[in-house]
Amino acid sequence: MRYIPSSPAEQAALLREVGVASVDDLFATVPREVFRKDPPPLAPPMSEIELRRELGAMAAKNAAATCFASFLGAGLYAHHSPAFVSQLLLRGEFLTSYTPYQPEVSQGTLTAIWEFQSHVALLTGMDVANASVYEGASALVEAVLMAERLTKKRTRIVVSKTIHPEYLTTLRTYLANLGLEIVEVPAGEDGVTNPAALAAAVDDETIAVAVQSPNVFGLVEDWSVAAEAAHAKGALAIGVVNEMFSLALLKPPGAAGIDIACGEAASFGLPASFGGPLVGFLACRDGFKRQIPGRLAGRLETPEGPVFALTLSTREQHIRREKATSNICTNQGLFALAATMTLTALGKHGLRETALLCLSKSEYLKAGIGKLGNGKFAVAFPGATFNEFALRCGPPVDEVLSALEKAQILGGVPFARLAPGSGEHEDLLLVATTERIRREDLDRFLDVLKGF
Repeated sequence: MRYIPSSPAEQAALLREVGVASVDDLFATVPREVFRKDPPPLAPPMSEIELRRELGAMAAKNAAATCFASFLGAGLYAHHSPAFVSQLLLRGEFLTSYTPYQPEVSQGTLTAIWEFQSHVALLTGMDVANASVYEGASALVEAVLMAERLTKKRTRIVVSKTIHPEYLTTLRTYLANLGLEIVEVPAGEDGVTNPAALAAAVDDETIAVAVQSPNVFGLVEDWSVAAEAAHAKGALAIGVVNEMFSLALLKPPGAAGIDIACGEAASFGLPASFGGPLVGFLACRDGFKRQIPGRLAGRLETPEGPVFALTLSTREQHIRREKATSNICTNQGLFALAATMTLTALGKHGLRETALLCLSKSEYLKAGIGKLGNGKFAVAFPGATFNEFALRCGPPVDEVLSALEKAQILGGVPFARLAPGSGEHEDLLLVATTERIRREDLDRFLDVLKGF
């Protein structure tokens, strides 16, 4: 995006046009007491050479994360991103926030969006997927609001507490002033949703039932538990996924009766540094597509070949405030494109091979923990997992992480960090493996635990 400055003469012409004498007059409605009387105590300006030197000194204080083996997860996973992805994203036609409303000049971008939708629909087993959502937690909110529009006049949302705590916090925030009640069903002692408790929480006022798999403890949930509990009372079933590589091996939500699938697709081609970037997804059954939030790219066959356009919703519906289908449906076009390129490069076989690597490394680590014999560490729950599991620590979790860090290992995410102040599972460390973890990293992790 080019920066085009305006000359003093052009500025004066603009001020005359709007009927003011100076730029300060544009701020006349701002109370005088909030203005600063003195300039802020900032250092004098630097030359470019000085500034580069200063920033370089600041950057040198950072630890080189590339020399650490990362076992971080808890909703954001350090998968490999092909080099060509970041390079192609720099192209001018992609590196823009502009949404392609005019199909006659946006066929390339619309094609990429349609491909993203196709990948998501195939992975989730759903009929229709949108052009992306801001991030996974917002996608859950969108799925719930979509279900509310479809069921009409119902007032309760039933969610499993094994959904990522930050997703649930986001949901509570958005629904706080909408008159909708959230009913949270605790996990059983095995760390997964209790089918009987979930079914008992659902009644005729229930809008939707939401379950995540793999859940926040990394455990594989049974999608059909949510589907059966919801459909028995005429509600909709929502499936949440925040590690989409799992769908290369596990049953997709669409194959188990889930009506709306949502979550996070950042595992495909997006770096985990600085907490992102992120790209949410939302998919549903064909009968619900007219209530899907956000944008939807459609493909039309013509005698000259296929063409693409945004479809089923007008541009104006996104600016209708309380009457809009969605007000948080930001199209993460650039990041969705990164995910699309990564999925296209991997293909069906590459996707499955990567998922198998993640699974096998996690199982190797779990087996090694079971053989430690010092009684201080154990896999917290016995159920099936994909690439993440909860490690129960005898020593304080912070001490474990500190010891791992000394061995150049980012050891995982303390569960207490996800639910601060709750006092729940303070002895749990969430440990994730991806295809980037080496055998020697796994053995080094186990050696550190043996030292306690």
